[in-house]
Parts: sequence; C-alpha cells; structure tokens
Amino acid sequence: MITISDIATKANVSAGTVDRVLHNRGGVSEKTAERVRKIVKEHDFKINAVASSLANKKSRTIAVLIPDYSETNTFWKDTRLGVEKALEEFLKFGVKLEVFIFQQFDASSYEAEFQKLIESNPDGAIIAPTFRNETAKHIPKIEANKIPYIFINIDLDGFKNISFLGQQSYKSGYLAGKLMHVSLSKPAVIAVIQTKLNVENNQALSRRIQGFSEYFIKKDHPLELIMVNIDDVLDAEMVKNTLNLELSKINGLSGLFVPSSRASVFVNALNSDLLSKLEVVGFDGTEQNLNSLKEDRISFLISQQSFNQGYNAIKLMVDFLIEKKLPTSKMYSPIEILTKENI
Repeated sequence: MITISDIATKANVSAGTVDRVLHNRGGVSEKTAERVRKIVKEHDFKINAVASSLANKKSRTIAVLIPDYSETNTFWKDTRLGVEKALEEFLKFGVKLEVFIFQQFDASSYEAEFQKLIESNPDGAIIAPTFRNETAKHIPKIEANKIPYIFINIDLDGFKNISFLGQQSYKSGYLAGKLMHVSLSKPAVIAVIQTKLNVENNQALSRRIQGFSEYFIKKDHPLELIMVNIDDVLDAEMVKNTLNLELSKINGLSGLFVPSSRASVFVNALNSDLLSKLEVVGFDGTEQNLNSLKEDRISFLISQQSFNQGYNAIKLMVDFLIEKKLPTSKMYSPIEILTKENI
C-alpha cells in the first residue's frame, strides 16, 4: 500500500507538498503538482487510504530517547536535527514529539529518562539502546503497554522492535580493519580506545572491535591489539595524561583504532611526536572529526549518516501509526569511507 511518504519520495518532495497538492491548497509549482498528481493517479486505487490518513486529526505522540551531545562530539546533534526535520513534515497530521535526553556514559541517566518515556505512554518510541542491560530491564514495560518501538544506531538482538536503523557494526569494524591493514606493515601493533569500562554493554562498540580484529585474523596478518580504557572522556586533562602515558608504554605501536565517534578527542590529546607515528581510523563525520581528518590527524573515518537515522526513524513510525505499514526489520545505513581527499 502506497503511503504519503512513498508519494513524497517518488516525487522528490516533502509530505507537506503532497498534502497541498491533494487538497489544492496552492503554494506548489504546476510542474511539481503535476508530478505528484501523476504518481497519485498511477496508484488511484490507494488514494482513499492516503486521503483518509491526511484527514485523520487524531493526535499521535512519538517519544525519542537519545543521548545528549557536546561541543567535542556532535554525532547525536545530527540525529536530533533529523528527528526535528521529520516532525516539521508530519505536524499537520497530528504528530507530536517528546524527546528524552540522557548522558551518554551514564547508565543511571539512561534508566531515569527511559522511565519518564514509559510514564508518558506515547503511541510509538524511537530508542537509542546505548546500555543493553538497562534496555532489557525496561523494554518489557514498553511491550506490556503495546507501544511499538524502533531501535536506532545500536542493533540489539532478542527484542521485539519493529525495525532497526543504523550501521552494521560488525561489517563497519571489519572495514576499519581493512583500512588499517592497507596502511600498515607487518606485524601490526594497534591500540584500541575504549571510552567506557563497560564496553561489552554497548553492543555496537563491541561488534566493531570484533569485526576489526577478525579482519586481521582472516588475513593471517600478525596483530597485537592493546585495549586502552578512558574512564571520563569529558575530562580533557585526564584524557591527555592517560592517553599519552599508556600509548608511550607500547613498543612498536603503529595504529590507533577508535570504535566510537570521538577520534578527534584522542588525536588532539596526543603529543605530536607520538601521533606522527600512527595511522588512525575512527567513526562518524562529526565536525570535529572532519577537521582532524583535514589536518591529517586522522587517516580514515567511517560515516553512518546520523541525520538520516533520526529522520527515517520518525518517518517509519508515522507510516506505521497512521497507515499500519510495517517497516523492514533491518534498515542498514550505507558504510561511507571518508578521507581528506573526498570531503
């Protein structure tokens, strides 16, 4: 069944433009209107379903649970901008938004905001399940209330989410290993920066590390992986002291792998003589990471289009709530390689 969003996508316009064309409200060029009308005509047996969803004024609330962002890492800022952009398009259909923000490295903050989400009793939920154990604790309450939910960014197994939007973490980690491999000679000594001691509770990070290491295993490339834990990534002085101290102890260190979006934080904390000896592979095209890439402080970045994750998650949930269109269970983001030369 074609949906409002499908028509908008086919016509390369917003859902609001489709609304104006269907209701002859003006404000649309004749060329664009004709393109929309042609698509609607091609699916004329679906027009009544589309029109009824447009006319339905029932209020629907979508709750979003995502981490906060900071000046040193804007990854989740882009996700939130995507969410807000989608809301602009669906406001006229009675869609409302409640955003619950938690501190990225604080499981108790995550639990507190998750509980607030549950108490708000939304019609649907978009969740970044950063902490697996805490997610498992609270999801049964969501399911008991029959609230459909979508996971973004982190793909957790064993739950009844109607869809997942994000990167294939193992594949992206495997690709990171390949990028590092082409840059290094044998044997490779690589430090992996963990931004939390409980990295096993963040499935995306652990799968990236697994994919990274298994690439070298499959290529029979001698590899020594050394885990370096950073307790508080927001404490710049502590990061600088710990990182330089720990990395300087590693004989033959040739690479630095950062499985999170904070590669720029670490390369900017490193002494220049130490950094100059390293190939650095990280994740996500945040403004800070891109600046470090341009300055040759990072060798490669792997991007996952966080804006699109937020935007498409809202779009899928609206289609599900209004038109009962069940989304694809897994919607993987493209794995995009960023270098100094292609940004």
